[in-house]
Amino acid sequence: MREERRTPVGIVTGFLGAGKTTLLNRLLHDPALSGTIVIVNEFGEVGLDHLFLESRADGEMVLLSSGCLCCTVRGDLVATLEDLFRARDEGSGNLFQRVLIETTGLADPVPVMQAVLAHPWLSRICALAGIVTLADATQIETLIETQEEALKQIAVADRIVLTKTDLWPADERAERRAEVERFLNSVNPVAPILDAARCDASLIVDAGLFGEQGKSAEVRQWLDEEALGLTAHDHSHDPNRHGDVTTFAIIRDTPVDPGALDLFLGLLRQTQGEKLLRMKGLVRLTTEPDRPLLLQAVQHVLHPPELLRAWPDQDRRTRLVFIGRKLDENAVRALFDALTGTPRIDTPDRAALEDNPLSLRRG
Repeated sequence: MREERRTPVGIVTGFLGAGKTTLLNRLLHDPALSGTIVIVNEFGEVGLDHLFLESRADGEMVLLSSGCLCCTVRGDLVATLEDLFRARDEGSGNLFQRVLIETTGLADPVPVMQAVLAHPWLSRICALAGIVTLADATQIETLIETQEEALKQIAVADRIVLTKTDLWPADERAERRAEVERFLNSVNPVAPILDAARCDASLIVDAGLFGEQGKSAEVRQWLDEEALGLTAHDHSHDPNRHGDVTTFAIIRDTPVDPGALDLFLGLLRQTQGEKLLRMKGLVRLTTEPDRPLLLQAVQHVLHPPELLRAWPDQDRRTRLVFIGRKLDENAVRALFDALTGTPRIDTPDRAALEDNPLSLRRG
């Protein structure tokens, strides 16, 4: 199925009190969100958030009120999506063009992604449109330091939207915003940071990675070595950017064999999946050196790789950016080098990994 025919499914998350409902109420009137179905997650016995989301003539509100969408009602989410798509295809439901899932403030968005991407039918008709995380500018630093959910919501975001910046004194806003942005960049250096006060729906619709439809400026941002603190010699920056959340990049001039890349991705998910918060990157393949392969992964979930028509800039090296929590950087680098033919002392090569009788990949 061609990617453009898939229905985009976006996730809007953020810790309790971040202002998700307020922002959605405003943005749902934007023409860019015309034909959008919103699934509202609730936590607790009585759902309330749907009462604050204004109804739309051309949309439909779906409330999951039996528990946290990322765990206890995960089956309900899949059933709801299946019902919505079947009703639409049969002509008995709304003719929506997009789905937004608003998670509870305590949710881990990764299992929500897995529920869609791992489903044999939904994965063929849906395209993940990215994760938008709202951050209360007045307390996000404290929340990240004390709440694991807040940290992960920021770390896996494709875009971060700052809310409540108007609560700062007017003469301090520029300085405080700069401080908060520096802090958020220490957790997730690849996500653009927007201000809710100046944010329209077009900035959060299809907030995923660069693809054939554009966003070349964004792909340059999350591959920018200066922004990541990297040098041309592929040295990583400070491994303690934020507690046990680290960011590093693998950069290679030599094209990568597709078989070696497939083996690397499989072993990466098997050995480091729980620790891998995010991976984004472009790969130069030996078979298609003039067309970059777009990759992104969240924990064990690997998005379908996409071969782009052209490189977004003049830099045609393989560049993979990793954000992880307690992620073993040396192990990831050693695995990539072993499988792509980069020699390292006391490290097995690709043949040893493939022929190992104890390998998890052997049939």
